[in-house]
Amino acid sequence: MAQHPTLPVAQPAPPGLWVIHCDGSAIPNPGRMGLGATLLAPDGQQHSLSLTSSLVGCNNEAELRALIAALQHAHTLGARAVAVHSDSTLLIEQLQPPQADQRAPAPIARLAELFDSARAWLARFDSVQLQWIPRHRNSAADTLARAALGAPAKVAPHPSHKKKKR
Repeated sequence: MAQHPTLPVAQPAPPGLWVIHCDGSAIPNPGRMGLGATLLAPDGQQHSLSLTSSLVGCNNEAELRALIAALQHAHTLGARAVAVHSDSTLLIEQLQPPQADQRAPAPIARLAELFDSARAWLARFDSVQLQWIPRHRNSAADTLARAALGAPAKVAPHPSHKKKKR
């Protein structure tokens, strides 16, 4: 009889899970910051944020500010469980608790206060999931961030549509 590997059991989503997609943009980089986010409530209602920051900063700062704005809005709307999706590797790596066999990533001093603020907002929720997603799956939040700055939407090609080299 053949042995089959044991597959991990998917954990059910916490009741009342809100799904957040967030993105930030700085034009130029560094420059004016646009913050964008979509929030999907458990009942299917969608909320959008498209904000311009009065501050000047880099793309990474805009990403963090977009996350914080989305968490503040979700909390105001009564969210207790959130799944955050971002195309920022830096954001996810810095906020994700390290696994037992991994070291925490080196902190970025220039953004330390913002990361602390993001962690404080995440701690207000009963359940938090953080997930990196590819840019093409975060286009709605990116479009909202760019719209806050009056910039046109960026066309992020799907990875399967790579240009062929000649």
